[in-house]
Amino acid sequence: MFIWNFPFGILRSDFAKEGFYEFKVKDIKGKEISLSKYKGKVVMVVNVASKCGYTYQYDHLEKIYQKYKEKGFVVVGFPANNFLSQEPGSDQEIETFCRIQKGATFDMMSKISVKGKDQHPLYAYLTQNSPNPGDVKWNFEKILISKTGAIEARYPSSVEPDEAEVTQKIEALLK
Repeated sequence: MFIWNFPFGILRSDFAKEGFYEFKVKDIKGKEISLSKYKGKVVMVVNVASKCGYTYQYDHLEKIYQKYKEKGFVVVGFPANNFLSQEPGSDQEIETFCRIQKGATFDMMSKISVKGKDQHPLYAYLTQNSPNPGDVKWNFEKILISKTGAIEARYPSSVEPDEAEVTQKIEALLK
């Protein structure tokens, strides 16, 4: 096993084998959590921003979270300021915005970088191992993770989280 040091922690070469659950991130309150807490659940990972034309998708994300959470579905938001500085706030400001103004109850993590030289190792893993690999192109890209931690689908910003193609995939993964 090879180990590399990154600004956000250690990236091990066995992540491709172990997958999504091997990563640790900080939640919006700054507490470190292991993504292994999502084992057995279908996870939608989304890079969010509060000043983007797609910010209205918070409502759609909350809608599908509420619809499927009792069946084992979670949404995990990762604020990112990679696109035209559309997420400039602190974690506290972001939390206030998404919780109070947008009514989001799904899990929110601390702000990270989803591309570039300071890309968080989780997003390096997700973007390199997704069905359509490559950099995140904009805010509100959605990546679906199966109950076993496999990356199953990736949707661009323009695809609404509650569109039929997405919800059908979620329902298939929940079975």
